[in-house]
Amino acid sequence: FLVEESNKNQYEVACFIEAPAAALEYLKCKIVNDISSLVVEDSEELVSNIISIECSDYEKTIHFPISIAIPFTSCFRGNYREIMVKVTDVNIQSNYLAPVSLERHQGSHKKTFAEVKIYQLGVFSVLSCLKKEAFTVPEAGLSQKLSVDPRINFCYHPETFSSPAPMQLKIQPIEPSLLSTLKARHDMFHSVISTSALVYVQHPSAQPFNNPVTITLPCPPNPDKKRQGDGTEHTRAISATVRRVAAAYHPRALSASVRKNGENLRDTLKLLGHRNKVEGWKVFDDVIIQYVRNGLVSFQLNEHLERFVVIRLSFLLDSTYLLLFAQALEEALCSTMANVILYQKRENPYQIVVLLSASKDLTCELQNLHEEGYCGPPEPTQQFPLREGEQVHFRFRGNICASENGKDFGKVYRLIFHSQRKSRLELQIKEVDEFGNHSSPHYKGTAVFYKLTREMITKEWEQPMPSGEYQQHSLLCKLALTLPKHEKVINRPRSTKRIFSDSSEALWDNLLYWLAEELAEDNTSLPALCLPVRRSVLQLVRLKCPDNLAHQIFELFCCWQRTLPRSADKEQLLSRYLRKSGRSDLSEELHFRWQNKVFA
Repeated sequence: FLVEESNKNQYEVACFIEAPAAALEYLKCKIVNDISSLVVEDSEELVSNIISIECSDYEKTIHFPISIAIPFTSCFRGNYREIMVKVTDVNIQSNYLAPVSLERHQGSHKKTFAEVKIYQLGVFSVLSCLKKEAFTVPEAGLSQKLSVDPRINFCYHPETFSSPAPMQLKIQPIEPSLLSTLKARHDMFHSVISTSALVYVQHPSAQPFNNPVTITLPCPPNPDKKRQGDGTEHTRAISATVRRVAAAYHPRALSASVRKNGENLRDTLKLLGHRNKVEGWKVFDDVIIQYVRNGLVSFQLNEHLERFVVIRLSFLLDSTYLLLFAQALEEALCSTMANVILYQKRENPYQIVVLLSASKDLTCELQNLHEEGYCGPPEPTQQFPLREGEQVHFRFRGNICASENGKDFGKVYRLIFHSQRKSRLELQIKEVDEFGNHSSPHYKGTAVFYKLTREMITKEWEQPMPSGEYQQHSLLCKLALTLPKHEKVINRPRSTKRIFSDSSEALWDNLLYWLAEELAEDNTSLPALCLPVRRSVLQLVRLKCPDNLAHQIFELFCCWQRTLPRSADKEQLLSRYLRKSGRSDLSEELHFRWQNKVFA
């Protein structure tokens, strides 16, 4: 088997290869995750590393087939998805292989593997895809129930096609939560009660339909039987906001209107279909949809549609709004809500981690980062939609810059989103100008994030980072971060060096630390100490010691005493502030310990 070095002292299994010994000698394997945007499409989810397998000697002949096993981790989603291995050639043309096995244990490695036999070298990836149902319709007709959902049935009557016609179907279920989210964002969609699954159909032979096809599929019934008054209540709200939302999808939607409550006699079923890219979505008002039983509906089609969906309405909507719903639904199905997390190391704020996480995993990711010793601020960004394989680029501005290796600062960095894989970068940051932000107790900078869709990414194996300015419309978000200023060490000539006759300053520091621990035991807040310091100083000490109150109080004492003149009586001033904050007991104890040099 071949391994690929992922870090300096760590090795990661890229894949296992079974081939003749003579062939293995010339095979070269590496992980090329930077090109993952090129190998995924909508409705596909990457669940493995991207593996490139090449022959190091082009004059050698590799005898195929050979067997490869790629480790992967996947969250299976019901019966609608399956694991496939995607093979991509040098021209970025792909085909799919069904694994001969999904469970293979090699030595001490207990991961799940997708094992396939290959007949060419190239780039390999393991994907979670919508399960494809393939069958052939004979001239005598066919009634086909789908294995992913036996409630879905396609009935082809005799002589529907003049010759046997192959068909390929995919079913994309639509979760009620996604529908609720769409209705919450767009008030115009309130009348949508439920939908069927989105059905994808491939008809390679493109034969015309001689007879209509009868399709039966589930479309959940209205759970609320008391919808009589809903139309009047919501039509007003819809008419107030519908023009603003519609303009974002279709400029001509402004002339449409919402039907009134008088038509809300019962739930209405509508078929929305997509013929091709040129014509787009269409509402088929002439198709009669019948109720069958237990939420099943049935209708007849006499033409080929690339994809279609049945929607259930509580009151009628104009066709313009139904088309807007189809576009919004399709976009939501291809997207996942995500967040960017930028945390600093608790013990070393010069080390940061930048993470691109699906919103549903945000709580778990934050907990893991806290266990690793990372914390905010800044807080995670607001959630935003990302499609599989889209990229988030970011750079640092202001008085803070970053580097992956501690040498090359000021670069642009890239995170590629995959809903089932972590996209993470660990960076080192530092100040650009040591004397910058002179009016602030810390250095300030901003991480600026930009979104690149798959259409904006060049279709080339080499994926260089862009050097020019990003378009303003691709700006995603900004996160502010700070670095504490370090105390400057001044190398004075020997004649000017300060010489202490005793160790009173070190003893005073010990006394301050004892006092900080005493105050921390009583959960004394920083403002309650009544020290004359700026609010920015309080924020700085919280940033430096976010999880240790005693360290925060000690840092506050140190910041305060640095503002005092050398001739000031620190003990007398600190005792006064302790009495002012209601801690006369500690004031007396402080005076006693300082006079008697008691610090234990």
